[in-house]
Amino acid sequence: MDTSTDVLQLIEESYKTFSKGQRYIANYICSNYDKAVDMTAARLGKIVGVSESTVVRFATELGFKGYPQFQKALGELVKQRLSSVQRISLAYERLSESPDLISSVINNDIQNLKHTEEMLDREAFYKAVDLIGDARKIYVIGGRSCSTLASFLSYYLNYIFDDVRLIRSDSVTESIEEIHRIGDEDVIIAISFPRYSVKTIQTVSFAKNRKAKIIAITDGAQSPLAKYADCSIYAGSDMVSFVDSLVAPLSVVNALLAALSMRYKDSVTDTMLSMESIWNTMNEYEHID
Repeated sequence: MDTSTDVLQLIEESYKTFSKGQRYIANYICSNYDKAVDMTAARLGKIVGVSESTVVRFATELGFKGYPQFQKALGELVKQRLSSVQRISLAYERLSESPDLISSVINNDIQNLKHTEEMLDREAFYKAVDLIGDARKIYVIGGRSCSTLASFLSYYLNYIFDDVRLIRSDSVTESIEEIHRIGDEDVIIAISFPRYSVKTIQTVSFAKNRKAKIIAITDGAQSPLAKYADCSIYAGSDMVSFVDSLVAPLSVVNALLAALSMRYKDSVTDTMLSMESIWNTMNEYEHID
């Protein structure tokens, strides 16, 4: 089952078929899903007064392969339903309970990376590689904290392709002005994670109306970018204190660049040889008194 499935809806639909113990679990999760998301099956069972095996069976009866997949679906639910302030509060609560803050943050990123590897659609990933390679022009956009990812991606794409344009404006109107000539031979790579950038979404909507190809790098099928995308690459993200953790999305961007550099290695080699010559010449000038 897809981890973007609405767990609360599943519980509501199946509630009448639950045993007494399973109803205890269901009631607790519906009222405290933000707390349950971090609980092991044993911990959740202890709190509601049932066995660990009852919790595991509860997850499988909802259609999940096991408790870990059910827990990931709860995580998606938390991401969708909690406001930024609530998510920050939850993050601080997690960190305050950890004896080692550094390990807690790093382990959170590791879990996001593992989750991303598991859910990444390889077919969509390589379709994105094809779309980028076939494009006349490549546009890259990312708002808020994702602007750093967009800048990083466009910087390295310029070493591979001739016409790469980073959309820098913070205004929707000016962003659309930057892509007003976009057409069906072009591709726009849009990066957005909660809270989603209105600028990015509206710019992508304009590009879609112009028949451009859309590649979305986002957090899941519930993302507003997904409905516009010709292919979507999903990555896990989370909020650590007030900071968006973009480690997993950056890893996906790195993988995309690696795949493109392997496919177009001759172009990359020629570019790097040319750049090396320029850099060496500049170094010589810098050493002249």
